[in-house]
Amino acid sequence: MNDNTQDEEVLKQIEREVRMREGASKLLAACSRREQALEASKSLLSCNARILALLSQLQKMRKDQVLQRVGRRPSEGIATCLGKLALSDLRIPLMWKDSEYFKNKGELHRCAVFCLLQCGTEIHDTDLVMVDRTLTDICFDDTIIFSEVGPGFQLRVELYSTCAVEDSSPVALGPRRMSRLGESLGCSSGKKIRAAFESAAVCGSVSSGANVGPESVSPPLSPNLSTLGPKYNLLAHTTLRIEHVQESFKTHDLSLAAAEDSPFWLPLYGSMCCRLVAQPLCMIQPVTSGQIKVKIGEDLNCWQNVYGVLREQSLFCYQSQDDLESDDKPLLVIPIKKDSLVCVSERDPVPCPLSVYISTQCQGEDVTYTLTMHTPEDTQRWTEALWQHIYNMNQWRQCCDHFMKIEMPRSRKPITVKQGSLYHEIATPSSPSLSLVTQDLSVEIRTLLSSYHKER
Repeated sequence: MNDNTQDEEVLKQIEREVRMREGASKLLAACSRREQALEASKSLLSCNARILALLSQLQKMRKDQVLQRVGRRPSEGIATCLGKLALSDLRIPLMWKDSEYFKNKGELHRCAVFCLLQCGTEIHDTDLVMVDRTLTDICFDDTIIFSEVGPGFQLRVELYSTCAVEDSSPVALGPRRMSRLGESLGCSSGKKIRAAFESAAVCGSVSSGANVGPESVSPPLSPNLSTLGPKYNLLAHTTLRIEHVQESFKTHDLSLAAAEDSPFWLPLYGSMCCRLVAQPLCMIQPVTSGQIKVKIGEDLNCWQNVYGVLREQSLFCYQSQDDLESDDKPLLVIPIKKDSLVCVSERDPVPCPLSVYISTQCQGEDVTYTLTMHTPEDTQRWTEALWQHIYNMNQWRQCCDHFMKIEMPRSRKPITVKQGSLYHEIATPSSPSLSLVTQDLSVEIRTLLSSYHKER
């Protein structure tokens, strides 16, 4: 994928998030029920976080392009295979006072909470959970999957909260504000797009992708929407890395970001429990395959033609490709481990000038397997694939010790809005006002980004 294609893809994602943000803003202004407002406000915060992450990615891409044009390549290490990352069964224990929980005394403190999870530019949010003193744990049943992550990933988990107690003020705004918000969808002025980005910077989630300090607290929604609906605040956060991957449940420390006198505060223990698993691509799909020859025993002339498949922690050798497709047992299984050594030598002249040696440990003993390929090109391809596979396993560490199963995500709870509501009118491409936005949005974003980079 060339630079222009990458830029176009990121710009399309930004356009989509800006449109979603406009829809969430208008829906928030039209909400008459607090449940609707809570969901709309959550969507608005998530869109802002994605816009910030995408802008950060675009800025990095532009910087790398400039370095390449002046003859300096960006500092990049050896490429590592990507993989899937899944977080599930998230539990956050609460620590209510005895008088509140056991004796059920005091004012009922009720909050709406959700988690925002960010890994690179991929951002997901959980369902909303209503929390009061009748609960001992905040439980999120979502399974969040990140489809393309590297072994150096940083998964930031943020817990947001807002007071869910009904107040006397109405959620929806007056007709005048509604009219002005409606007009903004049909407006082609660059000020609208700039305002969307600036407000995203103000109220986006505090995340590493946005280059914002981890101890910061996300402020209320953007200034022009400060009177709209509930406002979520960052309650706690943590960052998970590859060392936290474990197939069973594990406890992680939380960094608290709110004081007890905050209206959105909840009595957290300061920890969370979840299941974090990873599936590197080298563990779930074949790395390479093809016809090879394997030396059997110590006899220099005893070679077997096999069909080899490199996957997981083994090189599987089948008598033919048909045996692979029929799920027959392989003729030979050569273990490929993190400490295996692969080298090429011209020591054996028959049947091919080059031989590939794989040295590995089996039951405490060093064992060496000898392979040859039919052409020098095949020899190079297999050698590089073996080296890369061993490197990938060392980078992914314990994630390659065995296959980790990822539970499929459960279907999300339906949002409590009426079918055919204002949100659906906004989100559908058939909406006339949205069509105007779609047509001129790309040009305006390009202009905005051009001025954005000049100002920096």
